[in-house]
Amino acid sequence: MTSSIVFDHLSFSYQNTTAPALQDISGEMSRGSFTMVMGHSGAGKSTLCCAINGLVPRFLRGDYVGRVMAEGMEAGKNSVPDMARAVGIVLQDFEAQLFSTNVELEMAFGLENQCLPKAAMEERIHAYLRVVGLEELLRRDTATLSGGQKQRLAIGSVLAMEPPVLVMDEPTTDIDPEGRHHILSLIRRLRTQERTLVVTDLDAEAAVQADQIWLLRDGQLLAKGRPAEILTDSSLIESCGIRPLATIALFQEMNWPGQPLTVDAALAEIENQGLLRPRRPEGRNISVLNHGKVILETRNLSYQYPAGSTNALNDIDLIIHEGDFVAMLGQNGSGKTTLAKHFNGLLKPTTGYMLVRGRRVNSYRRDELPREVGYVFQNPDHQIFAPTVGEEVSFGPRILGMDGKTLERNIAEALDATGLSGFEDKNPFLLNRGERQRVAVASILAVKPAVIILDEPTTGLDYVHQLDTMEMLKRLNQLGHTIIVITHAMWIAEAYARRSILMKEGRILLDGPTSEVFSDETMLAAASLAPSDLIRLRNRLGLAAMTLNDMVKELKSEAVSPRSF
Repeated sequence: MTSSIVFDHLSFSYQNTTAPALQDISGEMSRGSFTMVMGHSGAGKSTLCCAINGLVPRFLRGDYVGRVMAEGMEAGKNSVPDMARAVGIVLQDFEAQLFSTNVELEMAFGLENQCLPKAAMEERIHAYLRVVGLEELLRRDTATLSGGQKQRLAIGSVLAMEPPVLVMDEPTTDIDPEGRHHILSLIRRLRTQERTLVVTDLDAEAAVQADQIWLLRDGQLLAKGRPAEILTDSSLIESCGIRPLATIALFQEMNWPGQPLTVDAALAEIENQGLLRPRRPEGRNISVLNHGKVILETRNLSYQYPAGSTNALNDIDLIIHEGDFVAMLGQNGSGKTTLAKHFNGLLKPTTGYMLVRGRRVNSYRRDELPREVGYVFQNPDHQIFAPTVGEEVSFGPRILGMDGKTLERNIAEALDATGLSGFEDKNPFLLNRGERQRVAVASILAVKPAVIILDEPTTGLDYVHQLDTMEMLKRLNQLGHTIIVITHAMWIAEAYARRSILMKEGRILLDGPTSEVFSDETMLAAASLAPSDLIRLRNRLGLAAMTLNDMVKELKSEAVSPRSF
C-alpha cells in the first residue's frame, strides 16, 4: 500500500529548551489509513502533528533533524500554505484557529482561499455543518458558542477544505459523549474516502477502531502496532498516561481467559466460557441523597442570554447540600455552565431566584460571595494572570482584605492541598496544563470557599493527571468542601461523584445518586450521554459496583469456576 506520510529519523527541540520534544521518530502511515497517536501530556503528540503540515519547524522554531514527507511533499521545506493543500489540521487549542465573527464566515474562510466558486462553497458549508451537527447555528456569533461547539466548528472548517490528509489533535476533548461518538463515526466515514487520518487521543476506547496505534513517551516512539497488540498491554499504555481498557483490565483482574477490546466481545466471552452464573438485573429507583444543610438553591430559575431568542435555562428547581460531591452532565449547550455561573453570581436569573445559604445572591456584598462559592473556569488560562504561582494564589485573599497571618496560612494550605508547595516562585504560564489547572484551583481554595465549582477540570489531561486532579478534589470534599464538577468524562462522574444531575435543553432530566442515574441508560441517551464501557458492562451483568476494584470484589463473590480452556 502506498505511503501517505513518512517520518524519517525526525528529531525536534523547541527553542530555549533542553529536552527534545521528539527523538528519532521513524515510521510510515499508509494512504487511507487511520493512525491513533497516544501518550501522556508532553509526550510529543502535538509536536508530531504540527510536523506533518510544516508548522514545525516553519512556524514553531527549534532544532530540526530528519524529515517528514506528506503526500510527496517535504513538510520542512515547503511553506505552511503549500502544505495546507495536502494536510488539514485541527489544533489541540482549537479556539486559536477560530477568528471569524460567525459560523458561516468561519467555514467559508478556507474555501475562499481555495478560490472555490460560490455555489460549491455554499454546498460544502452546509454539508460539513451537517456533518459536525452545527447547521442550525449557521448565523451564530462564534463568541457565543460553547467550548464543544467551537471544537466542532474548527473540525468542520478543516473538513470542508477536503484535504487528502487530516490531522486532528485531541478533537473530542470538549465534546459531549454523543458528539464524541459522532466524530468517531465521522472518522469511520472518512476512511471510506481514502483520506489519511492521524488523530491524537487519550482514550483507549476511541483507539479500538484505528488501523494502527503509535505510542509516544517522552518524545520517543515507544511502540506501534494494531490495537489488539497495543491496547492489551495495560501496564504499557498506563505507563504512557493512558487509562487501560475496562474490559481488558477486568478480565486481567479476574484472571479470566481472553482479551476483549469491547463490551460486546467481553459479554460474548463471559457467556461462551460460562464465567458467571446467570443473574437478573435488578430495577433501580432514583432515590434522594441528603447530606448537610442546604447551601445552594434555585427556585423557578430561568435565564436568557441578551442575544438569545430562547431560554438557556427553564424553570430550574435545585438544591445542593453541604458536603455534596456533584457531577453536572449533559451535551454541549445543555445549560450546565450557564446554571453553574448562577451559583456564584456570574450570571443573574432572568426570572426566578438563586439562593446561597437561604439568601439571594444579589444581597451578598462583593467580598462575601467568594467566601461561599468559588469557580474554576474550563480553561485555567482564562483566570491566571500573575507572574508567579505565589502571587496568583494570594491575589484573592489580598483583595478580600485577609490579614497577614490568615493570608499566609490560607496560601500554604491551598498550595499543600493542590500539591503545589515549592512552586511559589514559578511562572504559572510555563507549567503544564495539569499544573496550571491546580494553580487555578489553589487560587480559589485560598479564599476558603464552602463550595468549589470546576468546569471540565480534567480536559486535556492524561490519565495520571486526571487521577491526581480528582483525588485532590476527593480530599477537599472529605475536608468539608462541597464539590460541583461539570464534566464530559463519564468515568470521572462514575468513580467520584456521589450525585449526578443530567441536563438537556436548559432543563434537569434526572437528579440522584450516581450509581442509580448511570443504571438508566435510556435516560442517559435522552441527555445525549452514554456510560463508560465499565459501567455498560456493569449494567449488562446486573452489578452494583461503580469502580473496577469494587466490581472485581462483587464478581469474585459470585464467579463460578470457568470451564477448561
